[in-house]
Amino acid sequence: MQHRHRHRHAGRITYAVLTLFAAGSLFPLVWTAIAASRNTTRLAQTPPPFWFGSNLLRNLLIAWTDANMGTALFNTVLVAGTVAAGTVPFSTLAGFAFAKLRFRFKNLLLLLVIGTMMVPPRLGVVPLYMLIAELSWTDRLQAVVLPTPVSAFGVFFMRQYLLQALPTELVEAARVDGASSWRVVWHVVFPAARPAMAVLGMLTFVMAWNDFFWPIIALTQNGNPTVQVALTGLGRGYIPDQSVIMAGALLGTLPLLLAFVIFGKHIVGGIMTGAVKG
Repeated sequence: MQHRHRHRHAGRITYAVLTLFAAGSLFPLVWTAIAASRNTTRLAQTPPPFWFGSNLLRNLLIAWTDANMGTALFNTVLVAGTVAAGTVPFSTLAGFAFAKLRFRFKNLLLLLVIGTMMVPPRLGVVPLYMLIAELSWTDRLQAVVLPTPVSAFGVFFMRQYLLQALPTELVEAARVDGASSWRVVWHVVFPAARPAMAVLGMLTFVMAWNDFFWPIIALTQNGNPTVQVALTGLGRGYIPDQSVIMAGALLGTLPLLLAFVIFGKHIVGGIMTGAVKG
């Protein structure tokens, strides 16, 4: 008996709902670009503008110069990339240990790791700042990078993924064949965890890119600013130029959009692979 495979197509209502949600998601970005192309006087009027003006390039140039955006973008790419490059392998190693290895107090240590996610980060700001000041790291990028080489969320995320995606029999077979622990990790764990590693890397990169609270404390706008620190300089003054602020926000958002355009297919593929294996 032959079964005919029929492809189900979404109806008009589904497409209308998806279009509505897509338009709602894109509207803040589009309106940021519209505001960046106007001037403060026009933005203060009612109703606000809903179409592009002629000042976009001028405002982008002002924001680029006043906010030291070139240095800020370079620093942010360096910081976010380094944090992601450190978090992904360390979290994968720890997640593999909690998922597949046997050692004493494993459940207790896992609870401690998860418990750190419930501690507000603000509680550690004062001792952390005292530490970087003692090390003379104030206004240096390592003050932002080194406190976050691994995250409790990353460890828990990789642990949950590897519980399902990595068969225990595969690890045991590699050990029977005489593979060392590092060879098991390199040839068995990392290939199995690759989809989740890609997702965790992008999530970590975005969080590090958008981080504001700790960088504004550890860095300065005129020294080694990240994008979020540099944008604070645009809001200073007796009457801040809102259009220039919007232009700076647009400059700080475009690299992330470019990254999603380039790697979005791999990220979605990793999420779908994890969903199927889970």
